[in-house]
Amino acid sequence: MKSDKPDSPGQQAIGEIAPKLAELTDDVLFGDVWERPQLSKRDRSLITCAALVAMGKTEQLTFHFPRAIENGVTEEELVELITHLAFYAGWPSAMSAAVRAKELLAKK
Repeated sequence: MKSDKPDSPGQQAIGEIAPKLAELTDDVLFGDVWERPQLSKRDRSLITCAALVAMGKTEQLTFHFPRAIENGVTEEELVELITHLAFYAGWPSAMSAAVRAKELLAKK
């Protein structure tokens, strides 16, 4: 039975093809892990963005850069994060993230 509440971003993105993964994303990742009080959402966003940049997962930045800004991270901090990681995660990962950041931040 379909709920009256709007689909979550996870449901919209993958709910049709991978409903259990969407459910786990909503309930466990964002419903539990992101709500734990030991780290602020701002800190979690910085950590998540850093991990994605380091791994070269720039497609995921489409969701996480705007979320980071909503959580109090500034555009300048995101760019600095990328610059800093160039020396730890590799130049290609940083360059790819910088190009993605340019696209995402230009839309604002």
